[in-house]
Amino acid sequence: MLRPACSLLVLLGCFVASRGNLSHDESQPTTSDETVVAGGTVMLKCLVEDPDDSSLQWSNPAQQTLYFGEKRALRDNRIQLERSTPNELTISISNVVLSDEGEYTCSIFTMPVRTAKALVTVLGIPQKPQISGYEMPIREEEMARLTCRSSGSKPAAKLRWKKGIKDLKDEGTDVMEDSNGKTFTVTSRVEFHVTKEDNDMEVTCTVDHESLQNTERSVTQKLQVYYKPTAKIEPNPQYPREGEKLRLQCEGQGNPVPQEFLWEKEGSDTPLQMNSESVLVFPFLNKSDSGTYVCTATSSMGSVIAKYNLDVNDLSQLPTPHIHSTPAPPPGPSQPITHLSMTTASSFTPAAVQDASPVPSSPGTYHAVIGGVVAVIVFLLLILLIFLGHYLIRHKGTYLTHEAKGSDDAPDADTAIINAEGGQASSDDKKEYFI
Repeated sequence: MLRPACSLLVLLGCFVASRGNLSHDESQPTTSDETVVAGGTVMLKCLVEDPDDSSLQWSNPAQQTLYFGEKRALRDNRIQLERSTPNELTISISNVVLSDEGEYTCSIFTMPVRTAKALVTVLGIPQKPQISGYEMPIREEEMARLTCRSSGSKPAAKLRWKKGIKDLKDEGTDVMEDSNGKTFTVTSRVEFHVTKEDNDMEVTCTVDHESLQNTERSVTQKLQVYYKPTAKIEPNPQYPREGEKLRLQCEGQGNPVPQEFLWEKEGSDTPLQMNSESVLVFPFLNKSDSGTYVCTATSSMGSVIAKYNLDVNDLSQLPTPHIHSTPAPPPGPSQPITHLSMTTASSFTPAAVQDASPVPSSPGTYHAVIGGVVAVIVFLLLILLIFLGHYLIRHKGTYLTHEAKGSDDAPDADTAIINAEGGQASSDDKKEYFI
């Protein structure tokens, strides 16, 4: 029983050893699969550890010999020898085309003949995409339907959409094989409602494919959207007065831009102006021009109305400063002179219906304020002069009284002075002392 078991173990060991030797066959050539973009260059390298005095050979998918060692076998200038040694045979194929794709064989003619396969994959570069289905212009709120198509890709490319910087989800993608049986045509569609914000917006279709590597192929379509007009009235000057010239500009915006303008005044049955002119001119304003003016701007997308309230200010009624004073207290050197308060009034405030804003002070108002300040200063100066005169008069009377002491009975000035001095001296003589 032991002998058959030992024989079985020996046979098994021999089988395993033979398998190990086959897996490490030094005369077996090795290659690698390659991927190349159409129009590029591919390198085919065949290596062998032990050539056993035999030469390496490359052949194409049609089993045509390309190189046998250093010898060219096929007359194709695109195929060049890169390196030939007993252990290596490397060739290159330039300007690769789709028909070059397939399995290339490296052989070494030992006993037995050993071979290795190298699969060459040729990538078809997709053509620049094209957008169709766009009919310009598109009206606001209508549906835009665009189609993007790219052919010549292998494998089939992918298409993606953007509107501005936002991604668009497509409604479906179709892939069809081209007539050459190798490349594909890819078609993608998008649909979306347009708004006036989409006017001049760019829609982009981009093709993604591994053959493009770091480059990008895309096409852009700019949208033109028709939308309803808007309008506003701008006066020039902004704050008109009687006797001045006034221009009312009806600024219409839209796509297309309004080309017809109708000017009317509320309460009047007769239109003031109806043509392509957007400006209404008043050569010389008067009060009868006051009222509400209406501009109707019209385009192929409809009409819009803008209003402006005109209030003509009379030049003779410029704002005037009003000074209010409280009763002044009796004059005194330590008492305040007076208390004043000043207000100014403006009699004109124009306002537009669509573009109302606070009305700043007019030049006439500034002049009135300056005049009021000057009047207050003059009034204060007068009060100050009155107080100063009153003060001087009081002090002057006191001085004359002292000068006349003791000289009332003097016949002349010299005697008065002598009497005054004598009187003072006599007053000194009349001093009494008590012990």
